[in-house]
Amino acid sequence: MEVTRRTALAAGGGAALGGLPWRSAKAQAANTLKIALLTDFSGTYRDVTGPTKLACIRQAAAEMSNRGFNIEIVFGDNQNRPDVGSNLTRQWIDRDGVDVIVDGGASSVALAANDIIRDRNKIFLNTSSATSDLTGRACAPTTVHWTYDTWMLAKSTGGATVRTGGDSWFFITADYAFGHALERDTATFVRNAGGRVLGQVRTPFPGTTDFSSFLVQAQASRAKVIGLANAGSDTVNCIKQAAEFGLMRRGIKLASLLMFLPDVHALGLETTQGLICTETFYWDLNDRTRAFSARVRPNIGQNALCMNHAGGYAAVLHYLKVAAEMGVAQAKQSGTATVERMKATPCDDDCFGPGSIRADGRKLHPAYLFEVKKPSESSGVFDYYKLLQTTPGPEAFRPLAEGGCSFVKS
Repeated sequence: MEVTRRTALAAGGGAALGGLPWRSAKAQAANTLKIALLTDFSGTYRDVTGPTKLACIRQAAAEMSNRGFNIEIVFGDNQNRPDVGSNLTRQWIDRDGVDVIVDGGASSVALAANDIIRDRNKIFLNTSSATSDLTGRACAPTTVHWTYDTWMLAKSTGGATVRTGGDSWFFITADYAFGHALERDTATFVRNAGGRVLGQVRTPFPGTTDFSSFLVQAQASRAKVIGLANAGSDTVNCIKQAAEFGLMRRGIKLASLLMFLPDVHALGLETTQGLICTETFYWDLNDRTRAFSARVRPNIGQNALCMNHAGGYAAVLHYLKVAAEMGVAQAKQSGTATVERMKATPCDDDCFGPGSIRADGRKLHPAYLFEVKKPSESSGVFDYYKLLQTTPGPEAFRPLAEGGCSFVKS
């Protein structure tokens, strides 16, 4: 079984099968499921997606290696640019015969790729793009939205912050689809809870590294909470610079609306202790998450695992299980039909446990509110979270009737 085939990061495409007679190559292609990872391998989100996610997808493929069909994995760097992501998506589907696009990366890239994948009746397993619009106004019958979204993050992290007295907010927001959606969804929860939004500032994306002027504006607003509607290295830089300015010592709360374990690892517990965040996977959550982490650890070195990486593994594993049941020929025939089968089939894996996929493509599983440990509470590397609250899957995500998905019957 061919599990992987490397491609140039910038191009993301695969060379044609070589060294085989034409008929043999055609037969092999017909019995091959081609999966493409579209994500950030060089920028802001590299550590929370990138090479570690690729290793997790390969792990899923390896675990399905004895089902009588081939799995080929290609990958490409979207550079957090919708035009680059769109070009890679078209090339993979139209020229290279890719059946499934995984991840998407930045929400602006995912929204652009989503349209192309829907129009070509292929499959989009979105595992790190956060915008809740992918199961709302931009929903598609070929898309599954795994892992998390902005509505869930707003309810869990934002809601918990308001409940503990953080009733006035100022947002520092990445200026693209993800940041806008996260600010929008969180502001709604703040206002519904009786809180106030005192202001916001939009930071250029990608490429911002100095957030000092934005933090000064936030401090001047006299808000109790600075909501960080960003992710990856943007979040890391914001927290680091806020600590340097001593904002937390002055009683200002930082609400890291999307923070991952690799961010905590990069910053260290001394800086992040006491911060709260929401993830849907933590390596040390239970026996099954620890088992998955042990299996994949030899292939990821000392990189920290987060829900994005786990989402890539779990989504691809579920797709491959369903494709095996359907048969490769039928699974390749129609993205819509295969996604319908995925929705009808219960999900279960070591990262997220039992779950299901809703009619609008929303994967349902629990959301976990964590607090970052103090250095004295940690037993070693990656032992960074303590669990505060668990929200069951059906309650963690926006109700189906409120999303406005066009193909869901009311």
